[in-house]
Amino acid sequence: MISTIEAMAEHDDVDPEIRSFIAALNHGYGQFSDFDALPLPERRAAAETVRERWRAGGPVMAETSETIIAGCRARVHYPHAPAGAAPLPALLYIHGGGWTMFSIDTHDRLMREYAARAGIVVIGIDYSLSPEARYPVALNEVVAAFRALRRDAATLGIDPAAIAIGGDSAGANLSVAACLALRAADDVLPAAMLLNYGAFDPAETASYARFDGPAYMLTIAEMDRFWGNYVADPAARADPLVAPLQADLTGLPTAFLAIAECDILADANLTMAARLQAAGVAVEAQFYRGATHSFLEAVSVSSLADRALDDAARWLAARLGVAA
Repeated sequence: MISTIEAMAEHDDVDPEIRSFIAALNHGYGQFSDFDALPLPERRAAAETVRERWRAGGPVMAETSETIIAGCRARVHYPHAPAGAAPLPALLYIHGGGWTMFSIDTHDRLMREYAARAGIVVIGIDYSLSPEARYPVALNEVVAAFRALRRDAATLGIDPAAIAIGGDSAGANLSVAACLALRAADDVLPAAMLLNYGAFDPAETASYARFDGPAYMLTIAEMDRFWGNYVADPAARADPLVAPLQADLTGLPTAFLAIAECDILADANLTMAARLQAAGVAVEAQFYRGATHSFLEAVSVSSLADRALDDAARWLAARLGVAA
């Protein structure tokens, strides 16, 4: 079910702990002279440095392995050893960053949090970034990675029938698009979708105007650049595999949406939750007041992020049949 959501009011603002997270990130990026003007490789390296603090700490895994999945660098987190020979449920996690930035390193703590809290294996991949590799390269890699996990499930110690897919921002977009591509191929779908503040459509809505600017993490200018990097031809942005909000969502897996109130993408996420439900998909949508885009990465300092991760972990464990 979709949680009751009150209308956003003009006086609503960012949770104080999330605001401190944004301030720290902005300070970090401010150490680089004219960050936005840096060549893209340098911007990516700077972002990895700035976010290093936020991926540190957190749950310790029983085992973490590095491998290659579908041609992509991948990391597999095991929160505990399998009980006997029983395979574990799993989550294929697709990191955000506007299809342009970030990696399984920037999102490592987030993946470990899901692994520990839900009691599942979490696998992340470094899909090819744009604009060097535009649509549909990353999407094809995600689809291939899911198929590889099912094929190699026994080797990885995971249950091929209990693999969810999910991600944040661009990663949530790729997760839904991968399910659409698998459905079109009449292939097996993931068991569930975990969708954190997804970039589901390029159309600007009221939340764009309300929450634009550095005080709210993600800006309109950034999002425009990201869409331009991912898809060269603006006309192609209407493709449902690019903008899943335009797709027929019938038959997609059950979904959990974490929706940040103070996010330019808030409206698109509310609409995605409603359209999934209208298509007959079982949906749990949680609306986090005072949260901004990327707020889950603030878990080391934010009780709101901690609660949101617990909400999603409980849902994942229930959907994937994790023993209590």
